[in-house]
Amino acid sequence: MTTFTINGRSVDVAAEPDTPLLWVIREHLKLTGTKFGCGIAQCGACTVHVDGAPVRSCQTALESVAGRKITTIEGLSANSSHPLQKAWIAEQVPQCGYCQSGQIMEAAAFLAKNPRPTRAEIVQAMDGHICRCGTYSRIIRAIERAAKEAPGEAIGSPGAHKVSLTIGGPAR
Repeated sequence: MTTFTINGRSVDVAAEPDTPLLWVIREHLKLTGTKFGCGIAQCGACTVHVDGAPVRSCQTALESVAGRKITTIEGLSANSSHPLQKAWIAEQVPQCGYCQSGQIMEAAAFLAKNPRPTRAEIVQAMDGHICRCGTYSRIIRAIERAAKEAPGEAIGSPGAHKVSLTIGGPAR
């Protein structure tokens, strides 16, 4: 049994220690906003936050997140009111939308560290996230908009609220 916090909830998950976090999130916890893209940590579709830092969940073993705080796209805001989510809509970023949760999670972690970035810093931070629809210019504009319109402290991962939940095993 592995215990960690996800989107403010404490969870216990019964899965093999080397199970990729992506599959725990999607299959065990039924949070499907985080997407499978490549499976080799190259596209960014599976990006989530671990203790506020962006990680590729397809290559992150469950055992490595024991006792840590995970934030998925579902935990970024309860009602899509996060500054980046608002900017994504205002700039009409999504086309197919498949990569968007990973893009937003990367951008949120980046803006938490650098709330007033230059365009070049945004491009560098988002390098490695693949958008097959090619909406890169809209992604950059959305990040610029969020940085301009939101106070720096409102852009990172949300605070955790402790709720207990047991998945795949007996309650403790």
